[in-house]
Amino acid sequence: MKPLHFPFAQTVVAWQKQHGRHDLPWQNTQDPYAVWLSEIMLQQTQVATVRDYYARFMQRFPTVADLAAAHQDEVLGLWSGLGYYSRARNMHRAAQDVVALHGGVFPRSSELLQTLPGIGRSTAAAVASLCFGEAIAILDGNVKRVLTRFLGFKDDLASSRHERVLWDLAQSMLPQRDVARAMPRYTQGVMDLGATVCTPKQPRCMQCPVNAACVAAREGDPERYPVKTRKLKRSAEQLWLLQAQTPQGHVWLMQRPQHGVWAGLYCLPVFDDFAALKTAVPAKYQDRLVEGEVFKHVLTHKDFYLHPVRLVLPASVKLNEGQWVDANAWTSLGLPAPIRKLLTAQVSEAL
Repeated sequence: MKPLHFPFAQTVVAWQKQHGRHDLPWQNTQDPYAVWLSEIMLQQTQVATVRDYYARFMQRFPTVADLAAAHQDEVLGLWSGLGYYSRARNMHRAAQDVVALHGGVFPRSSELLQTLPGIGRSTAAAVASLCFGEAIAILDGNVKRVLTRFLGFKDDLASSRHERVLWDLAQSMLPQRDVARAMPRYTQGVMDLGATVCTPKQPRCMQCPVNAACVAAREGDPERYPVKTRKLKRSAEQLWLLQAQTPQGHVWLMQRPQHGVWAGLYCLPVFDDFAALKTAVPAKYQDRLVEGEVFKHVLTHKDFYLHPVRLVLPASVKLNEGQWVDANAWTSLGLPAPIRKLLTAQVSEAL
């Protein structure tokens, strides 16, 4: 399949200049640190959610050197609530690599950017094209949708072979003139189209600048694109959480291992069943355990059924692993969303 004879890139560039998004806090800059930070945060996360997190990160870590010098606990604490915490851990390591291996200056090519932790092909291309004008295609979810609809690309993107074909097509559709200046606006424009016009449901085809040559619009069923048949297999897991606290409101927290679920985050002690949880509590306090209401926490490919078990203990009692954390301190720690929810509810009940 070849792109239709239509000035796609030129049209997108002109549209972005007049109708694209210009008010996002990470736009109107060619600072690779600012753009990279936003690109990492926007993976799997909506713009409305990212705005506040981005502002807090930029205020606390205005440069890549500031981020590199931070402790991981602080980075995860600021990230808490955004989910997909591997992004934050990789982001922190990438900042350290930029400082240690590149003198605090981001590499200018997409190829070198991909050598940094957590930066894949599309993210590297976004930074390189937006900041340095490199003629390199991006292919995030929004762009896949725009291109497959425009081209009528019917091959299943669950196949890596078909996705490679789409990458090649995307590369062939880039601006050919005044590339260094056109690329940032083109890259932003094709993302803006997917986010605001060529949306997953009920796309605004009549407002689309490339509508006249769009195969999906001509077919009358744009929502059939992109084609991806392979579905993630969902699984479920039961976990018991020991929600121990002192009469003064201190909470017992432990830091999770650096691998596995909630890696590196502070958390209530987690157990595979109630019996295991009970044996972790000193015998004289085991009859004080109070089982709470089970609730469901949904991840991309797994459902967790969480069983909170409350226990009030004197501050002098120590469990096997972890520490008592003051009620004013845990709010700034990196906590899994369901744990933060539990602790926040506990504080509300106490008021």
